[in-house]
Amino acid sequence: MPTKNATNESDGFSAEERAAMKERAAELRAEGRKGAKKADGLQAVLDAIAKMEPQDRVLAERVHVTVTATAPDLSPKTWYGMPAYADADGKVVVFFQDSGKFKYRYSTLGFQDTANLDDGDLWPVAYALKQWSPAVETKVVELVQAATS
Repeated sequence: MPTKNATNESDGFSAEERAAMKERAAELRAEGRKGAKKADGLQAVLDAIAKMEPQDRVLAERVHVTVTATAPDLSPKTWYGMPAYADADGKVVVFFQDSGKFKYRYSTLGFQDTANLDDGDLWPVAYALKQWSPAVETKVVELVQAATS
């Protein structure tokens, strides 16, 4: 039986990660109105992730951890019921769409027009995501860094 830890992609969030996120949400609420809004957004994202099918939930949890660690200035929120991460103006930069949402065969990591991914006249703004791996994590970190640069 696999052990449960932060990097085991088959188990999702560890108990420690869940506790830390709840603590952070409480801290944000204590900071006042702006903090409360961010805490509410975080809770909405965690609630949306919790409702997903197990395979999608694991991917969404890993995306959440990676995006929030890579771009701590982005605020979690839901966008059309999907986990999303917005800039200081409240505009979505990156989002995760689980495969179950529209019965697709893969989940999607997507970027909105606020993301700095421009590359000439044509560039990708959505990526199919089927499984989490170290290579996928590296690519997501690179994309989020570019999107928020």
